[in-house]
Amino acid sequence: MIDLRGITKSYSTGSQTLQVLKGVDLAVGSGELVAIMGSSGSGKSTLLNILGLLDAYDGGTYKLDGKLVANLSERRAAEMRRELLGFVFQSFNLINFKTAAENVALPLYYQKVPRKERTVRSHALLERVGLLDWADHLPSQMSGGQKQRVAIARALAANPRVILADEPTGALDSKTSEDVMSLLKELNGEGMTMVVVTHESDIAAACQRTIRLRDGVVESGGYV
Repeated sequence: MIDLRGITKSYSTGSQTLQVLKGVDLAVGSGELVAIMGSSGSGKSTLLNILGLLDAYDGGTYKLDGKLVANLSERRAAEMRRELLGFVFQSFNLINFKTAAENVALPLYYQKVPRKERTVRSHALLERVGLLDWADHLPSQMSGGQKQRVAIARALAANPRVILADEPTGALDSKTSEDVMSLLKELNGEGMTMVVVTHESDIAAACQRTIRLRDGVVESGGYV
């Protein structure tokens, strides 16, 4: 599902060039639940941005669902994100003035799904994550765990092939983190491919495999 070979990435700051990724090799198979760990500055965020088609890489090859990802226009990158990827963030990234159901339906709006169908599908997804009773509530009326469940439902709305979760439990207490991770594992058990970036060893332990980054290269766990 995901195959990276020799991925490099540098950023220029003034007259200096900082090489963040120095030849990353990793693969994630279809239906896997994989954690990516690494200390601050190891390249996790840069790697996730490349995986999520939010940033281009300098060298190497990236194949996503068998398709070579290279030299994408912004429009094509956005299309591929809509077709293939769902995102879950530490800060939830919900729209505060929209209800839970409206937040979940957003990806469907961008896919030009009719309003009535958007409502039906968003309610079904909220039921899937145990929050149908909260469909008409605003994010400000929800706990952190509830907001993350809404975010997970939103990530599933467009039927992605892969979910990328960036510190999905980072803003949650330990019990709520367990609940959210249980939900992600349940979805993975239904065939969803997931990549979870985390600094928490117990979250990584709940995944099938841990890829460890160090100083811009994969230290261990890069291949099945």
